[in-house]
Amino acid sequence: MMPLLDVRDLKVAYGGIHAVKGVSLQVNQGELVTLIGANGAGKSTTMKAIAGMIPAASGEIDFDGQPSPSTSHELLAKGLSLVPEGRGVFSRMSVLENLQMGAYLRDDDQIESDLDQMFNYFPRLKERITQLAGTLSGGEQQMVAVARSLMSRPKLLLLDEPSMGLSPIMGETIFEVIRDIAGKGMTILLVEQNARLALSVANRAYVMDSGLITIEGDAAVLASDPRIGEAYLGD
Repeated sequence: MMPLLDVRDLKVAYGGIHAVKGVSLQVNQGELVTLIGANGAGKSTTMKAIAGMIPAASGEIDFDGQPSPSTSHELLAKGLSLVPEGRGVFSRMSVLENLQMGAYLRDDDQIESDLDQMFNYFPRLKERITQLAGTLSGGEQQMVAVARSLMSRPKLLLLDEPSMGLSPIMGETIFEVIRDIAGKGMTILLVEQNARLALSVANRAYVMDSGLITIEGDAAVLASDPRIGEAYLGD
């Protein structure tokens, strides 16, 4: 089976700093794959390169069977959507306008029903529908960011640190939705600082250290791997 996302020997440098040193990973249709590792390992840089937000120094990225476009707007049109670290909501637009922006490339008749689905996932957004996104709490902004990406009906959803800075309760709310959409067949690549939580929802996992993939395998197997427990799970 051809993977939906195929990254081969990806290298990314900032000036003289080599942040990503030759990463290869795959995400198959319908999988939830997680990328875990310590802060500064290169996870978010890898995600930004896959999403076309920063240029790769070298390597190849194929998306949906074709060489990946180089720009983020072309990738979005082809069905790849990123929920960035730090949320990135349109702060001077309302909750509803943010979600409508997620669907701006669509011209089908399912947008209203998808909006209803987002409000089922996140009832709090329904309560805040006319509120400016910049005035929401961090957790509410993360809900907006996730819902906005889902409104594009992506083939592949990239989630970069969705629980960062959130209370445990708010983080669990976000992950309930991640579990639900994964259960319905959404293909997801997840970067998450909470390795235990990430491994609990993922099918497969890659462990990144100093710009390289050091371990990969079945998420449930890695969750009980003593190397992972000692380094990332606080065991």
